[in-house]
Amino acid sequence: MKILLADDHPLFRSGVRNLIQTTEDLEVIGEAASGDEAIDLALKLQPDVIVMDIRMPGLNGIEATKFIREKLPMMKILIVTMLKNDKSVFMAMQMGAMGYVLKDAGEMELLQSIRMVGNGGAVFSSDIAARMMHYFSLPQKKELLNPALRELTSREMEVLELIAEGHTNTQIGVRLQLSSKTVANHISNILNKLQVTDRHQAKKLYIESQNTLGEEEEGF
Repeated sequence: MKILLADDHPLFRSGVRNLIQTTEDLEVIGEAASGDEAIDLALKLQPDVIVMDIRMPGLNGIEATKFIREKLPMMKILIVTMLKNDKSVFMAMQMGAMGYVLKDAGEMELLQSIRMVGNGGAVFSSDIAARMMHYFSLPQKKELLNPALRELTSREMEVLELIAEGHTNTQIGVRLQLSSKTVANHISNILNKLQVTDRHQAKKLYIESQNTLGEEEEGF
């Protein structure tokens, strides 16, 4: 089974590559450090499975997944990330990912997830699966995310999450490898969509939404 690794952290790619090299049925045929590189290599190499991170320079993993699936509808993509918010999970699924596993998964869990996706199955980390089951078990009137947050693109959601974590514009730019102007444009779009006047209000809205989610989960 031919694997393409798409992650901007060399150490993580190296770790997964070394893990896969211990198997007889899996082979890494390419590595990408950005969403744009993932697209190029996917079209060129056409691997059996793409192991895709979300936070990457240029196009993020969700945007890259959407583009790849539009060009190669049968391509199997497994999201492997640190992000476990509902917005990221559902957007990844909507864009065509067949699995969503967290980076703290054990080695055997990761290998099994790659195999399952490669064989046409769907797979989720246990806590992600629990969150999804909880989400769909709630009455329709309950919303896990503020409706305004649903208007944000995946990249805007990434920027908002970093704002909520206390990062400055410069730090966000470095983290996502975006120019200062691009970061400022994303923040402007976020404020407009959320109908707030500054980043502090945007942060408050995001945190309140996450707190609401936590309260719902405590009753699960």
